[in-house]
Amino acid sequence: MNIKLSLENLNEVRYVTYVSREVAFANFKEKHKDEDTITQTLNELSENPLLASLNIKAKDPHQYSAIAEYLKGASLRNAIEKVTYAQNQIVIEKLNALIDTMAKTGITLTVFLAFLAVTVTFTTIRLAIFSNSDQLGIMRLVGASNSFIRGPYIIEGIMYGILAAVISFVIFIPVINFISQYIVNFIQEANVQMYFQTSYASLFLYQVLFCTGLGMFSSIIAVRKYLHI
Repeated sequence: MNIKLSLENLNEVRYVTYVSREVAFANFKEKHKDEDTITQTLNELSENPLLASLNIKAKDPHQYSAIAEYLKGASLRNAIEKVTYAQNQIVIEKLNALIDTMAKTGITLTVFLAFLAVTVTFTTIRLAIFSNSDQLGIMRLVGASNSFIRGPYIIEGIMYGILAAVISFVIFIPVINFISQYIVNFIQEANVQMYFQTSYASLFLYQVLFCTGLGMFSSIIAVRKYLHI
């Protein structure tokens, strides 16, 4: 328990779970209950051969190596029978590489789609300005202010952004439900569907703010470029 407390004080550790010898033995028996050879062997034992253990959850998968080095320190070396990080190191490193690749791909895709959204909105606003060029000229002659001319097009960009956020969010729901089952099979703790269900309100709000921001930005650029205001 002292080791557990020391681990919980590390910045790299999210939480630590203690598993007693008795619980470990019960879990082992439950896991192999359908294997007769193991069951018979366990029944012959006079005492519990398993040790207590600590299951460590890091804040970031990249930090497991640092935690493993801490456990190999001189102060803990005699108290710990085995650190299983070495057995899982290859899998963890591959998982880290996969996460990093997905993060970079996601950022690249987000930038590309944001650029595409700005371009489409920019072109739409430009066409609207071109078709209303006569009316805008008259507004200029009668002394309309820049904000008065900009206003309708900025509102139009905001409406495009809200509509895009709603449509993309509706499309996103079945996609999450579909891929969640495969992600859970690969990483049991990564329940994307559960996260989506508990955070859908904030996710939708962020998406609306992002989309309306893109719509406003592209509208302002279109108005400045084609009205020279």
